[in-house]
Amino acid sequence: MRSADLSRLDAARIAIRAADLDRRRASGPADVLERLGAVQLDTIAVLARSHELVAYARAGAVPRDAVEHAYWGAGRAFEYWSHAACILPMTTYPLFAFRRRAFARRPERWGADPEVVARVHAELRDRGPSTATDLGGARSEPGWWRWSAAKDALEWMLATGDVVVTERRAWRRVYDLAERAVPQQVNPSWVDVDGVLGPSDEDCVRELLVRSMRLLGVGTRDDLLDVHRLGGGGASTQHAGAGVVRAVLADLIAEGRIAEVLVEGMPWLADPDALRRIPRSPGSRTVALSPFDPLIWYRPRLERLFGVRMRIEAYTPRHLRTHGYFAMPVLHGDRIVGRIDPAREDGVLVARQVTLHDSDGEQAIASALAEAATWVGCTRVRVEAAPSAAMARRITSAAQSALADTVSAAAAPGSRRGRRP
Repeated sequence: MRSADLSRLDAARIAIRAADLDRRRASGPADVLERLGAVQLDTIAVLARSHELVAYARAGAVPRDAVEHAYWGAGRAFEYWSHAACILPMTTYPLFAFRRRAFARRPERWGADPEVVARVHAELRDRGPSTATDLGGARSEPGWWRWSAAKDALEWMLATGDVVVTERRAWRRVYDLAERAVPQQVNPSWVDVDGVLGPSDEDCVRELLVRSMRLLGVGTRDDLLDVHRLGGGGASTQHAGAGVVRAVLADLIAEGRIAEVLVEGMPWLADPDALRRIPRSPGSRTVALSPFDPLIWYRPRLERLFGVRMRIEAYTPRHLRTHGYFAMPVLHGDRIVGRIDPAREDGVLVARQVTLHDSDGEQAIASALAEAATWVGCTRVRVEAAPSAAMARRITSAAQSALADTVSAAAAPGSRRGRRP
């Protein structure tokens, strides 16, 4: 039986709370990763890389090196294909056995040569954790995806689970044999299919769906399947099959572990625990979000919840951009009030462009700019472009004033605020 209708505002507030963005609750980046279950990686670095921005949005101005330490080199996390390339808690490693099997069933991957695979595997065994450069070079020629034979072999072995990445050096993946780097977690109920040991495909999908629903709080079926790309298609989205996903999801609904709800008359799904504590007021957070933040990484869901259409314009020619190279949505309470396209110039946090979605969002954007400036160690803020020159001046002034207040508070005796990375 379906529950009573939820409003879109109810759904937005549930989603914000489920994503840990209603207030600061995480104690640090390791806690953020455990709570979310997946943090998407991306090569673009403006204020910081996306995975650092995700931690900042939830844990505040934590030093950036603390984020790196929490994610890499401590054996607490690994990289794999989830919602695209993600950093994941090591405790979830067994749950991706279904995807490793799906890759293993393929006759070839990225043109990996079996002889090179065997050679690289042997070198890894002898050398220990290594980058692609250590093992023969990462690229065969300049350009994206122009991988060397060694890199092809490493990525194939990563996909099928022979190797694992638990560390990065200067943003380069460090590969190691999974048998050496992953803690042994053998369970008597696990199965070995296609040479991949782990929970059955059904058990993997079941647990990932439950965790995905907890992360979303509420969402459509497509939203749910998109968290770990269980909907099929594409290099990062191999799974046990649509039939398995459909059957497991139906079972979870029948068991009451996932609830069916109506959001303004449309069928959605929800975490039953989230429905028992629907927020009745907006959260207290104002923060600029990475475009790859779990709250908004699936663009149709962003539009359903907040009425905002978005695409990444980093790969759009400059003259065709609408909102900027790396426009970051600004969450204020239960609304996305605008976007800022940030940059840093000699100690100045520059908003190349500000887009306003809410007529009363100016102060929120100024607050988000001031907080971000504090985090990255900037001492001034400047807005270059906004819907009007007068608005750009107002936001600049308000952000600079808020930044000055933060610096003064940080300088007060005994204060621990405003720590720089």
